[in-house]
Amino acid sequence: MIRRLRYHFYRWIARTLWRTYGGLDVRGLENIPKRGPFLVISNHQSFLDPILTMAVCPRILHSMAKSTQFTSPTFRKLMTQLYAFPVRRFEIDPQAVRHVLRRLHEGEGVAIYIEGERSWDGKLQRPRLGTVRLALKAGVPIIPCRVDGAYEAWPRWDRKVKRHPIRIEFREPLQLPQLDSRAVREPQVAAAADRIMSAIV
Repeated sequence: MIRRLRYHFYRWIARTLWRTYGGLDVRGLENIPKRGPFLVISNHQSFLDPILTMAVCPRILHSMAKSTQFTSPTFRKLMTQLYAFPVRRFEIDPQAVRHVLRRLHEGEGVAIYIEGERSWDGKLQRPRLGTVRLALKAGVPIIPCRVDGAYEAWPRWDRKVKRHPIRIEFREPLQLPQLDSRAVREPQVAAAADRIMSAIV
């Protein structure tokens, strides 16, 4: 209970600060399921993306974050309070996959950034196919999420945050088939990736 209260308090702080500092335009909240598991799959422009997506989503999001953000005890405690969990980038991470599937099995929402890292130029990068395989294995509703303006506010190559309006749009849900078998799942990965990326563009 205390963890949930802290989570919602941090959400309120983030929403309030950015609405004052840069402006926040949120669309498509009606596309977030009121109950049951779901995956938010988003583009990734900036460090601001997960903070503000969490802040505006009406349900708790368990967000995948790179494992290096958990090396500091203080930051690890904060990330845990925000329901974030670590993933080792650029390699298969079975522990992170199990964590996602457990949260979904419990009826929770999970947020994943399909590019795997922040964009260098603000444009959508190629998808990491591990995310697509996970989505096919889970078979839960996918909420495509498009973030715009975060790159202009805080690009990865800049240390300074600038005033800039940010728009977050939760788009209409996608439903991919649930494919437990790797042999059945693998031939479907490319088409599923195209479908997800087309919904984010």
